Amino acid sequence: MTLRFREVAERVVDALLEASPEWALDEGDTRGAHRLTDHSAEADVQRTAMLTDALGSLDEIDPDLIPPRDLVDLEVLRTKISADLWHTTELRPHTWDPLVYAPGEALLPLVEREVLPLPERLSALTSRCSALPEHLATARTRLSEGPGMPRVHVETALGQLAGDRHLLTHDVPALAGRDPEAGPPLEEAARKALDALEEHESWLRTELEFATADPRLGARDFAAQLWYALDSELSPEALLVRAESDLLATEEAMADAAAEYEGQPRRPGQVAGVLAALADDHPVTGQDLRTTGEQALEHLYRRTRESGIATVYEDPVRVVPMPESRRGVAVAYCRPPGPLDPNANELPTFIAVSPPPEEWSEERRNSFLREYNGAMLRNLMVHEGMPGHALQLAHAARHEGPTRVGKLFMSGTFVEGWAVHAEDAMARHGWSGTDDEQGRRQDLALRLVRLKTRLRMILNAILDVRVHTGDITEDEALTLLTERGHQEEGEAVGKWRRAQLTSAQLSTYYVGHTEMAAIARDLAEARPELSERELHDLMLAHGSPPPRHLRTLLEL
Repeated sequence: MTLRFREVAERVVDALLEASPEWALDEGDTRGAHRLTDHSAEADVQRTAMLTDALGSLDEIDPDLIPPRDLVDLEVLRTKISADLWHTTELRPHTWDPLVYAPGEALLPLVEREVLPLPERLSALTSRCSALPEHLATARTRLSEGPGMPRVHVETALGQLAGDRHLLTHDVPALAGRDPEAGPPLEEAARKALDALEEHESWLRTELEFATADPRLGARDFAAQLWYALDSELSPEALLVRAESDLLATEEAMADAAAEYEGQPRRPGQVAGVLAALADDHPVTGQDLRTTGEQALEHLYRRTRESGIATVYEDPVRVVPMPESRRGVAVAYCRPPGPLDPNANELPTFIAVSPPPEEWSEERRNSFLREYNGAMLRNLMVHEGMPGHALQLAHAARHEGPTRVGKLFMSGTFVEGWAVHAEDAMARHGWSGTDDEQGRRQDLALRLVRLKTRLRMILNAILDVRVHTGDITEDEALTLLTERGHQEEGEAVGKWRRAQLTSAQLSTYYVGHTEMAAIARDLAEARPELSERELHDLMLAHGSPPPRHLRTLLEL
């Protein structure tokens, strides 16, 4: 039965990779590098049949007859297939979300990474550029036939098209110029793709006037989306109650930390005043974001080793400006090389940070930069870099399971939960590693911004639930974020947009942290002989499974 499951799992994985070539390339599978995903109505029928057959094949496996590692792969794969089937047949974002068709996601992996030898990369780019006119025409057909587009999604798609245009007019021609034989066909295909992009942009600008659909999923669809995203039976209602209770407790801890930092008794307005002083003391500009992040990351490599938090590998990590074609949703991200790429450990992981949008007013841009001041950027690099995402993903890349399932499918609650757990660990060990007055002040500053990001994490979940199941207004959301979360106006505006553009993802931070912290606590109790490094290495040794399955693998 074990061998049969593994054969079925590999066939299902191949079918998923074949159906989604952009995702496959991101994961390091180059077999579909010349193609784009077919989003036609006919393809919907074929994809539904493929997913239904895959689910049926998995249901024939007797879970009692396979070992725990295979059982986890079975459950992860079944959840993935079920989620894809629900998205294809019920949520159907390809009929109302123009971001599904983002050209940059098709082209950027071939531009920014050496996933293939240069002639093959250029050939794949030529094929994808050649396919873009039909791809975008299909987008207009499906979106026109759908229930209507939300304005925020259309605005974001239009903003990202500017980055797509830069790809086609600068980055792609520059790459084409490196090969005199394969370059000219690519340049010609890029010109035709640019014409198609401009036609699509014109259509979206016309449609913007009529883009009045509600971006909120509604209670029923959000509950399903949350279930698939978290791989948990936690209901939206229970999540909201839990988060609001933790918000109160974190506000109390924040008040105590602010009083300690100021060296004065607690008083009204003290937290806001201390955070404002921190921003004043650690100013950054839009041009400083990258260099400040690089300096913080270099320091964090050293501190993570000194503190013995977890094993640190020497995989290359680069802090880069976020590509324009990916801006408009999150402030930062960490993207590793595809886990299926045979050279993954030699390729860089990118930590991308987005500067404030140029179209913002100077006042809002300055507000954003006060939010991401130097002290806050230190904690951001803990989360995105070391010992957060970059460290966890380096461990995950070394995981070898019985099938490709463990490498391909990463649980958001595990990944984000670990990164928030890493923030706690670094705040506990301290930024400085020294015991003098300056070091203590630096450590306390990191603890303060860590508590602020904990407030943000909790408010992310509250906002996620209330946006998609309730009727919270933009003004109410901004008040909640700025007053109780002490967020600058620029950050709050961006989070309101992100809550509308995504669903359930903002909850993965809070739920993931709760679950990963509980696993760390229970593992420490079960294995008291383990050092902190050994404990965390053990937690990270199984890829990125949903936390409930990690418990199975750790025999908790």
